[in-house]
Amino acid sequence: MTEVGFAEGRYLYCVVDASGPGAERDGERADREGVDAAREFSPEGIEGGEPYVVGSDGVGAVVQPRGEPFDSDDLRRVKRWLLAHQRVVDAAGQAFGTPLPFRFDTIHEGDDDAVREWLRSERDALRANLDAFAGKWEYRVTLTVDGEFDPDDEELSDLRARIDAAGEGEAFLLEKQYERRLTDLERERDDRLAADLRERLAPLVADVEPVESGGVLDEGPAGNRVTGLALLAQREQESAIGSELDEVVADPDLDVEFTGPWPPYSFAPELGGSG
Repeated sequence: MTEVGFAEGRYLYCVVDASGPGAERDGERADREGVDAAREFSPEGIEGGEPYVVGSDGVGAVVQPRGEPFDSDDLRRVKRWLLAHQRVVDAAGQAFGTPLPFRFDTIHEGDDDAVREWLRSERDALRANLDAFAGKWEYRVTLTVDGEFDPDDEELSDLRARIDAAGEGEAFLLEKQYERRLTDLERERDDRLAADLRERLAPLVADVEPVESGGVLDEGPAGNRVTGLALLAQREQESAIGSELDEVVADPDLDVEFTGPWPPYSFAPELGGSG
């Protein structure tokens, strides 16, 4: 895989399990080894592309012809490409079950046969990961707090009294101490809330990872963000997770955003290969 241009290449969206019920062989490609494009799967790709599945021995890659990376200085255009990439991966998940997504702008040199050869070379590892992630999806939880942080703290109260009684120069230094103490207390609160949230959800999920703000799936509500978590869970656990989050937001000072299911972006291995 590379980001340079090729005379011929295939843009890669994701790897899917193409061995399940309902898979059909493409008439033209069926003459060659492998299972090729499969079920009713016709999402619109990036820039109006028509993604399809190239398969080999039950493992398929969702591709569209593309020899050069999608490159632009127009951030709105890049965002449209990212969303189109995500829509195709989502559609693949609906058609084939949990996919293994490629990162945006992954291009494999060569035609369908070249992709098929890569699938053959990586087949055992891809099969193992498809089996490991089967039925599991990613969910995102963002925890925020409402209102201004105003803790009941003896040290802060003492500093405030000293600031009020001090001259301008000393008050400036005391204000700095006050801000540091307030920051420390806020961090301690956030750590405590994040640990509690993680502890609540851990029994319901297969894995959990922290998520920094600003990611492609970061959709947390406005406010004071405490933590973001990516959860890997079976879809049937979705209601139980939601119920647990309902208990969290019973506290009127807390808010939670819960999204998914998504392909397991945060947990699936980074896919590569020759190209």
